Amino acid sequence: MLPGSKLTRRFFTVIALIIAAIFLAFYAYSVPLIQKKVFEIERNNSRTTLNNIFELASQMHVSVEDYRNRTLDSHQQRLKAVVALTAMHIDESLAQARQLNIPPDQARARLFERLRSFSYGRGDYIWIADYDSVLLSHPEEALHNQSALDLRDSDGNSIIPRIVALATQEGEGFYRYKWHRLGESRSLDKYSYVKNFPDWGFVVGAGVYLDDIDAEVQQQTAQALQKLRSGLLELRIAQTGYMYIFDGDGNMLIHPNANLDGTNFLGLQDPVTLRPISTELMEVAESGEELYYKWDKPSDPGHYVYDKLALVRYLPGFDWYIGSSVYVDELRSSSQVLTDRILTMALVAMLAAILLAFIFVNWVTRPIRRLSETAQRVSDGELSAKSGIRRDDELGLLAHSFDRMVDQLRGNIHTLDAKVQARTRDLEATNSQLLGAVDSLRQAQEELRVHEARQRLILDALPAQIAYIDTSMRYIFVNQGYADVFNRSKDDIVGRHPAEILGEQMFADIRQQIERTLAGEESVYEYRIQREDREMITKRILIPFHSADDEVNGLLNLSLDITAEKEAERHINEAQRMSAVGQLAGGLAHDFNNLLSILLGNLVAMRDNPALNDALLRYLNPAIRATRRGADITRRLLAFSRRQPLKPSPVHLPTLISEIAELLAGPLPNSIRIDYQCAPDAPQPFVDAGQLEDALVNLALNARDAMPDGGTLSFEISRRHVSEPLTCDEPVLPGDYVEIRVRDTGHGFSPRAVSLAFEPFFTTKTGGAGSGLGLSMVYGFVKQSKGYIQIQSALDQGSVISLLLPASQAMPQLQAPDGIANPAEDLNDTTGKLILLVEDNADVRQVVREQLISLKYNVIEAQDADEACQLIDSLDNLHGMLCDIIMPGTLNGFELARRLHNRQPCSRIVLMSGYSYEQDPGDSSDHFFTMLPKPFEQDALQAALRREALAKQAP
Repeated sequence: MLPGSKLTRRFFTVIALIIAAIFLAFYAYSVPLIQKKVFEIERNNSRTTLNNIFELASQMHVSVEDYRNRTLDSHQQRLKAVVALTAMHIDESLAQARQLNIPPDQARARLFERLRSFSYGRGDYIWIADYDSVLLSHPEEALHNQSALDLRDSDGNSIIPRIVALATQEGEGFYRYKWHRLGESRSLDKYSYVKNFPDWGFVVGAGVYLDDIDAEVQQQTAQALQKLRSGLLELRIAQTGYMYIFDGDGNMLIHPNANLDGTNFLGLQDPVTLRPISTELMEVAESGEELYYKWDKPSDPGHYVYDKLALVRYLPGFDWYIGSSVYVDELRSSSQVLTDRILTMALVAMLAAILLAFIFVNWVTRPIRRLSETAQRVSDGELSAKSGIRRDDELGLLAHSFDRMVDQLRGNIHTLDAKVQARTRDLEATNSQLLGAVDSLRQAQEELRVHEARQRLILDALPAQIAYIDTSMRYIFVNQGYADVFNRSKDDIVGRHPAEILGEQMFADIRQQIERTLAGEESVYEYRIQREDREMITKRILIPFHSADDEVNGLLNLSLDITAEKEAERHINEAQRMSAVGQLAGGLAHDFNNLLSILLGNLVAMRDNPALNDALLRYLNPAIRATRRGADITRRLLAFSRRQPLKPSPVHLPTLISEIAELLAGPLPNSIRIDYQCAPDAPQPFVDAGQLEDALVNLALNARDAMPDGGTLSFEISRRHVSEPLTCDEPVLPGDYVEIRVRDTGHGFSPRAVSLAFEPFFTTKTGGAGSGLGLSMVYGFVKQSKGYIQIQSALDQGSVISLLLPASQAMPQLQAPDGIANPAEDLNDTTGKLILLVEDNADVRQVVREQLISLKYNVIEAQDADEACQLIDSLDNLHGMLCDIIMPGTLNGFELARRLHNRQPCSRIVLMSGYSYEQDPGDSSDHFFTMLPKPFEQDALQAALRREALAKQAP
């Protein structure tokens, strides 16, 4: 029972009931709403997180697509450059051929053969086709010089004819088609740049396989996935919710559960619907709805009774499904916790309100009780009763004032409520706008941060040195490549003056370019930087950076490492120069050999004339020796120009080296020691054994001259497999080689001598002690044998000359004609035998005719191939033919020899020339003909005819 009057108890009871009613109304209205809103907030948080991850992945896809476009554009530019370089080489080669009077067909055939070995990129190559779709040049033997009309793709469409037709109509363009790699049969997508050259009557193409580009893009995609992985595995939604990514094939790319990460989960089923969970996730990704399903918990495995909520979005670019998964009770747990806290706070507040109400009621009703007691006394007739208030009837006045005050207060409260509600609505709208602005600002700041991080990552990944310098000569930004060049960190460079980073010398060298750029003029120049292990050549581009008012407020430095390009350019120029010198030397040797043939033949004829007196003979013998010396020089020039006749075969190097060591024991002094080592697994080279021996002897004699005080000369032989890029005198093609290293301990080469060592007539010997053709001959022999040569030397540190020669392979051999009996005959009996002499030079023909007549042959002559063909077809009693290789007419010497051999297999055929064709080894078999180099004497001619006769009589 509450103390005090009945009014107090009633007043307190009413207030307590009001407080309880307010509490119940608050609970009934707000708690379910709060639970619903908190659940929606938690669920929206999951959706927001999913959307943020999806936007991040989308930005990564945009970056990958941009990388794909830039990669394709880079390959397009490179393909254009390759075709342009090929066209330049074709034009120069044809022009040189015209200067040397080489027939156009022969020049084009040689050119197309050389272009077959031209490669770039990952085994990509150049191909040439004429307007009839004949592949004039192609690295595959089965396609080279073959028609491509029957080549079709998997859909039955023609390939080369279509491309040739488009190129001739459009002039040039990029075309996509199916083609296989070299040495493979599977067709791949290929992207080629093809250009028409109507002046030459063919098109030139260069391509790249799109799977090479896709491989680079896949690498970027893998990097994007790896970046997402580290973030997603640490991200949590609610308590145990997580993000995951899988592709359209059901492969789980990222998942925090190690049992699912990296596996295919197509076999997992929804325990309620018994459908594949992957199918349901893909369906909600298309509809944008949420997926509710039953699953187990890590704390209760195997019991699929717990509700889970999944959201999924699909990223078509990567074929990714990005999803979030969270238990429903975890989403509701936050609202339950909040509800419990609200109830606890409300109960505490209600108890406090009741206590305060009790105190307040007592405080308020105490004077009322006095008034009521005073009123009761008055009503009882106690008129003198006073309430204790100084004025009469103060309670009535108070009640009246209170009532009036309540009325006024009630009106004021309604007005205030209306104003408060209106103000509240305004504040809510303003607050909503403010929250939107804050969210937009936060999102913009996050996007700006991601954009800046991505830009810095891209700039650091570029193979270039990038820096930004303001007008006060201070670094504002540098990328990682720029910092690596100067062995500093980026933070160490930013804010400092260029002279502190570049060094005083480099800054002084480029200061003028920097000042020009800050004045508004773009500057491009090259600069050499000395690194710890090498010298780096850079192309530096300085670009002025203008502000909005067109004032220069800094410059952008872009530096590219062009060392490899410069080195490749130097090697190409060197190879072209040596090729041009070789062609000139070969042409001179050919014409000079004809002149020497005339001189030597006539001089020997005069010497052998019995009527010649001894006084004249004293003058002839020196002239003959000089002529022979000239022939030896032309032979060396032919070796340098790669025109000497070669008979390649597998060579047993241990035997050859031991024989050379015995041969050199005489000319080498005792102070020089000879040593040689041969690796057990060293293969046999496929070269001309005699020419290899001459080359090694030349190198040994040069080493002797380099060691006047004695030393060691060593020959080292080993196997060399080339698969990585290697450069000797030119880039080495991949394959198996035999490496022969000739090492001496002499005074070595100077840098100038190394650069000019292979030049004809260049020598470091004084007093006329050398012709300057020794190393030139070695160089020509190695290049004609399809090998490579390199000099490693330094002054007073000895020299190492390395020869890379192709390893031996099985080669075709011509078989002797079947069914032809070679009757035995007296080889010395040549009287009356008819010999066909084919030579376009009248003076040479006269000398050779006299030599044949001296050997008792009957001679019939032809001055060109057409006349020789008529004589071969009309004469059945030809004993043999002596024929030049190069002459006017539709056929050359080899083709004439084949024509006579097919008609009269037993005829003696000797081919003479001061020049050599590059031919298949089978075409030079001794069963077919004998070679006789110009100039020659009568004894050499007789010996060649005798060798040919012996070869034809051999069983």
